[in-house]
Amino acid sequence: MPADAPARYRLFSWEHSYFSGKARAYLRYKAQAGGLDYEDVLATQELIMGLLMPATGTGAVPQLQLPDGRIIQDTSEILDVVEAAHPDPPVAPTAAGGPRQRLVSYLIELLADEWMLVYAFWERWLGSYDDAEPSHAAFNEQQWGVIFAPDATGLERRKAGRAFFEVAFNIAAARSEPRGVYQGLVDLGVDANTGPAWKAGNDRLLAALEAHFSAHDFVLGGLPSLADFGLLAPLYAHLFRDPVASFDLCTRFPLVAEWVERTNGTNALNARSYGQQLYSLGEGGRLVGRPATSDGGAWLPGDEIPDTLLPILAIFFEEMWPVLVSSMERLTAHIASDAHTPGGEIPGKSFTVTPGFDALQQGDGVLCHDFTVGGVAGRRMVVPYQVWMLQRVATELQASRAAPGGEDAVTALLSGFPRGSELLELDALLAGCKLRKEGGRLFSLEAAG
Repeated sequence: MPADAPARYRLFSWEHSYFSGKARAYLRYKAQAGGLDYEDVLATQELIMGLLMPATGTGAVPQLQLPDGRIIQDTSEILDVVEAAHPDPPVAPTAAGGPRQRLVSYLIELLADEWMLVYAFWERWLGSYDDAEPSHAAFNEQQWGVIFAPDATGLERRKAGRAFFEVAFNIAAARSEPRGVYQGLVDLGVDANTGPAWKAGNDRLLAALEAHFSAHDFVLGGLPSLADFGLLAPLYAHLFRDPVASFDLCTRFPLVAEWVERTNGTNALNARSYGQQLYSLGEGGRLVGRPATSDGGAWLPGDEIPDTLLPILAIFFEEMWPVLVSSMERLTAHIASDAHTPGGEIPGKSFTVTPGFDALQQGDGVLCHDFTVGGVAGRRMVVPYQVWMLQRVATELQASRAAPGGEDAVTALLSGFPRGSELLELDALLAGCKLRKEGGRLFSLEAAG
């Protein structure tokens, strides 16, 4: 490779994967700037079992192979590692230059990664029941079949997908005997009572995004940020590509659908994506270009948080934050108990119970808790990965508050939301439940000597 050639990465992913859309769009954005080159590799079962699992301890996708051959899993970690190596163009303002915007980027990433995940999986698998009307089961059979039978004919790929659904999800009897993703929805608090409230919450968030994208092309203005790539995870694969959900999104929230194309950065000419120019005719028919996106093709100046973002942040504090606080409390109690060895493994998966931790994360397990969604009471498992994500937020919050004028700016922003000021106490809330991450696994910190 020539000395001046862009760094080469390999992203092992699926087009239908929740988090793959986030990582792929981020890498595409960086590649357009010329800082890196990447290959998007279909993560077949052969590659998962023979390459990814031995490297990271998990078959979850996406996973990224770095130029030095190392493989990392988890999109937040992927973005952190690549951003450190390729900081231009940045995907979050600096704490010194935009303390509020930087903090908001991380909060929206957390909301998208870990709360909207329930909306997205509900929409996908609700439309995949055998008796669903309308149904996109055949579409999803085809999407999954390519993992297990990549060299087969189209019909054989679909059969392979259906066979997997039967074994992994018990899809023919998923309503009465849920398994796999259907049991995962139950474990995350989706049942007959809460299901309509989850759906209403999704609609509320999409309506807020629709209003925001009526004024700004991206979350922070005219360029994508970490918040945009985070939001793309649920909105691309599950709500934009899956046919039943896509019809709903494109007809009821067309500006959000347009934003998906814009942020994904491909086949987005009409959506006016980043780096694109619009042209007028100048003297003598000369083309005169200007940024195609809003706000002059830049983030909003002066660390501005537009009013249209406030309803989205309100959803974070009203719906997700109480669950996060309860999760930290439950995890702190478990780590301090005799049932856990300091430095030992903690459940790690965002969706479905981590194997071996069923007794903790189901029923009356100590890592389950009551919650409400849309005013409807339910019960769900604690997801310790969300606590690891909060540790990242805590680091950014500390940096934003330490910036010149940051303390007053951040405090004023958070005080505008019920319970928002509690985020200022995040370090104290995390004190007894800090985690370390190794590949796809989480562990508590060793006790202080």
